[in-house]
Formats: sequence, C-alpha cells, structure tokens
Amino acid sequence: MTTEPAHATIEIGKGSERLSRKEGRERRRQGKMAAIKRKRRGGLAVQAKKPKRNEKDATPTAKRRDMAEEAEEEDRDRIPGPVCKGKWKNKERILIFSSRGINFRTRHLMQDLRMLMPHSKADTKMDRKDKLFVINEVCEMKNCNKCIYFEAKKKQDLYMWLSNSPHGPSAKFLVQNIHTLAELKMTGNCLRGSRPLLSFDPAFDELPHYALLKELLIQIIEEDAALVEIGPRFVLNLIKIFQGSFGGPTLYENPHYQSPNMHRRIIRSITAAKYKEKQQVKDVQKLRKKEPKTILPHDPTADVFVTPAEEKPVEIQWVKPEPKVDLKARKKRIYKRQRKMKQKMNSGNTK
Repeated sequence: MTTEPAHATIEIGKGSERLSRKEGRERRRQGKMAAIKRKRRGGLAVQAKKPKRNEKDATPTAKRRDMAEEAEEEDRDRIPGPVCKGKWKNKERILIFSSRGINFRTRHLMQDLRMLMPHSKADTKMDRKDKLFVINEVCEMKNCNKCIYFEAKKKQDLYMWLSNSPHGPSAKFLVQNIHTLAELKMTGNCLRGSRPLLSFDPAFDELPHYALLKELLIQIIEEDAALVEIGPRFVLNLIKIFQGSFGGPTLYENPHYQSPNMHRRIIRSITAAKYKEKQQVKDVQKLRKKEPKTILPHDPTADVFVTPAEEKPVEIQWVKPEPKVDLKARKKRIYKRQRKMKQKMNSGNTK
C-alpha cells in the first residue's frame, strides 16, 4: 500500500479550472494522514517528487501560489519525530546456549547468567560435530547480535566463547573454578530482571587486548546499577582473540596459556617421577643387603686409650640361700583351708 507524499505536486492541464473548496479539504485530509503515517515510521521525511516538466503546458502563477499554500499547510500539520535524549540504553540481544556433553554445574551456570541478564535468549544444545560458524546463522534467526557459547570437551573441560555476531571480534576462554548462585548463598539480593554491573582492574585500560575484552564485556553485560555481589563466580583464562566471529585471523594469543591436557600430562609425569625415584631407592637398598660384608683388619692403635676396668673380688656363698616366699600361693592355700572349714561347719549344723 503506497501513499502520496506530502510535498508531491499535482499536474494540472491547460484547460483545468481552479480547485474547489471540497477538493482542497480532501487533499488537506490526505496530507494529515500521510504525516501520521510518517510519524509511525519514525519521523522520516519523504522527499517530494518533482513534476515532469511539460514544455507545452505552462503553469500559471496563481496555480503555483495555491500549491505553495498547500505545502505550507502540510508542513504546519506535520508532527515532529521523537528526539533522542542522548542517554545510551543497552538494546543488545544475547544468545546464551551450549554444546552437548556439559555437566550439571555448567547447566546451572547458564541458568544463572540468563536470570541475571533479561536481554538474553536461549536455544537448544548444538551438536559437537557442527562447525562454529553455524552459530552466526543461529544468532541471525534469533535476532541476536551477541553470543555466549559454552563448549564442553571430554566431559571435564569447559570453554566459553564471547562473540559479536556476525562481524566479530570474538574471544575464547577456559572456564575454571565455577561456583553457582546456589552454592555461594551470598547475603546480597537483586530484583529479578535487573542487569549486572562490571568492575574492571586498571590493567584493562593499559593493554590493548584487555581494552578490547573490556568493551566486549560492557556491550554484552553491563548496565547502571549498585554494586552488590550475589554470584556466580568463575575464572576465565584467556586463550585467543579472533578478528571475526568464531574464527578468522588471530589478534592476540595468550603466551602463558596451558591447555588442560598438557596440565594433566605434567601432573602425571610428576607423580610417575616420584614413583620411579622410590623404586630406585628400594632397588639400591636390596643391592646393599646382598653385598658381602667386608671385615676390616684390627687396628693396633684402637686400644691405646682403653683403660681396663677394676676387677671385683669373687665371693663364694657357703650357706644355701633361703627360698623365696611366694605370697600369692600362700594366700591361695589359706583361702582353701578357710573354705574347707566353713563347709565342715555347715555340714555339721545341717545334721
């Protein structure tokens, strides 16, 4: 459905008469309707189409004056468009989802992020065989221009992608030390649907790759609010920053990054080295026990400072020593004798 623009002129032939009042009112009403429709579209002004110039038909001066008066009336009736107040509002839409194979902790972390960010959207889990470029198409279908994607590997390693879809840049992180909202139980509280607040270290303003991450996180998460920590907590170990969305040329690579596989390999090698060292010590001890003992020759100078002990006189006992009295046995004999006496007395009384 097309409408006639407000500044469009009307061609009038040679033999046409001056417009009547009824036609003028009708055209003014049409101009008002066009102005209302332009307001609904956002206040975009529609340029007037120039009439085709006909050399044969010359427009009289009175008709031109009437057309100018109509244009002025339409300008007077036009409603101006909305004026921007200058305050930036976060109108970003973020897609938060993951790949298959995540554990329960990652699932709760995603739910916490969705609860904290009301401008987020969810989607089904993506198959691990699909390429990451497919996420740009998913963001386009969901009408999202930012994405947080959790990628699980080996059911124990978790990676997080932050991407500005579809043109980039994007960053890949290794997620460690996850603590969800239910685990922390912070004293702070927030209104459901309120947006979180970011707090950055001064180093994010000094280094260029940190400044890029700061801008990316601000566009995805930040909103003006009071700082009250409620969680969740997790550590992001930066791996790479790419120029495109989920790929492209590498802008920055962390030289201190160590993959989880390499970390586990180093731990295994350290434990294996300790075990080998213990086994070597045991083998050396066994060899020492099997070796024949070497008898050293007597050193004549070893007894130089030895002083002989005084010899005590030997006493010979001519009388046989008295036997030792066993008190326990004596007590037992006395107790038996007393018991027998009591038995005899009891038997005599019964008779």
